[in-house]
Amino acid sequence: MDFNVKKLASDAGVFFTRAVQFTEEKLGQAEKTELDPHLENLLAKADSTKNWTEKILRQTEVLLQPNPSARIEEFIYDKLDRKLPSRTTNAELLGQFMLDAAKEFGADTPYGTTLITVGEYQRKLGGAEREFLHTAAVTFLSPLRNFLEGDWRTISKERRLLENRRLDLDICKARLKKAKQAEAKAAATPDFQETRPRNYVLSASASAVRPRAAQSRHLIGSQTGSPFCRDLNHLSDLHDFAEAQATYFAQCHHYMQDLQRELNRCANSAVGPPPPPGAGSDPVPTAFPSGRLSPGASGSRKAKVLYDYDAHDASELSLLADEVITVYTVPGMDPDWLVGERGNEKGKVPVTYLELLS
Repeated sequence: MDFNVKKLASDAGVFFTRAVQFTEEKLGQAEKTELDPHLENLLAKADSTKNWTEKILRQTEVLLQPNPSARIEEFIYDKLDRKLPSRTTNAELLGQFMLDAAKEFGADTPYGTTLITVGEYQRKLGGAEREFLHTAAVTFLSPLRNFLEGDWRTISKERRLLENRRLDLDICKARLKKAKQAEAKAAATPDFQETRPRNYVLSASASAVRPRAAQSRHLIGSQTGSPFCRDLNHLSDLHDFAEAQATYFAQCHHYMQDLQRELNRCANSAVGPPPPPGAGSDPVPTAFPSGRLSPGASGSRKAKVLYDYDAHDASELSLLADEVITVYTVPGMDPDWLVGERGNEKGKVPVTYLELLS
């Protein structure tokens, strides 16, 4: 017990002298040993990497989960090392409400049928969103957290050790300076007992700082130096995040295209079959006020593509925004589609993606 008290008192004394040295350095009353410029540069880069990583991590969490309460719940589960229960996305919940409403209104009614169609695609959108959230959390958020909770803690610990050794060295320098001043004063007074500076204290402290600085430089440089090893890993994670985001939006675009076609088919079946070509109608294509081709267009005309479109099978023609193609209809063709030609390529194209040219 006595040993522990002595150790506690010794540690308190060391802490106090370091605090005094640090305070005097801040006030300009004590000299401070400067670290190696390369090490100082590494430490500055480490601080910058840590700060921006925290900002990117927080904003990515907001992007993936805008609900603050849900983010707090995820944080608590993560700290408790427990698996978060599967959460239903808003799109999936909306889709389920639509399907339940369709049962109430009648699945065989036009409104009920449309609710079922839209509800199923909402559930598909929700599933794609949940898959994206999982992929982004694994490939992007987890590596950022691992850096802050692992590598950065190691760097901070090494930095504190180096700073303590540096303070100890400067404390010894200050004591040596005072001892030399006392020695000079004693030399001027013959009767005063000779006092010699304890140079070995400074030597021991300096020898402890040098390897610590080299070790810190190697550790920090291996994780945040130039080139940044950690940055290379984060760059790969960023590519994975962008790829997951692109895949998610591509899936959403594909689902919405399919949903649009399904709704157009439902609307056309409710109105009835279109009149045969040339039966009491002008064979020249017409256009809506917005400039898009009407579903009843016939004849061969030029049309401008409004949006990119990826063909779903060999019977369709892929489109690029702003290109000009030739379009026409054939008897018995779905009014939501036209035949498009681009050079030697030919296939079906959706009417809503085209604008008639005069």
